[in-house]
Amino acid sequence: MRHTVRSWRIHRRTPATLDELAQQCNTTIQGWWNYYGAFYRTAMHNLFSYIDLRLMRWARRKYKRLWQHKRRSAQWLRKVKSAHPWLFVHWRVVGVSVG
Repeated sequence: MRHTVRSWRIHRRTPATLDELAQQCNTTIQGWWNYYGAFYRTAMHNLFSYIDLRLMRWARRKYKRLWQHKRRSAQWLRKVKSAHPWLFVHWRVVGVSVG
């Protein structure tokens, strides 16, 4: 699953908005959650945190004020999660905490 997320190359899609990224990724994430979430919840939580890391990397490339600030990009993602918890499927399932 990580290989699939890596192949999406989220960090390279800087012209896209966060809504567009969510639309492209949500169907696959929802399918994984439906299939694996019943028995492998811990593995899914690890995958969801990996997706969040990729989103932070995307934010650092898109917004130059976050360019070399991993902590600031984590804060940015935390704010987006609290403002729009419905945006990504894994934010709805797991909650708003950022690792």
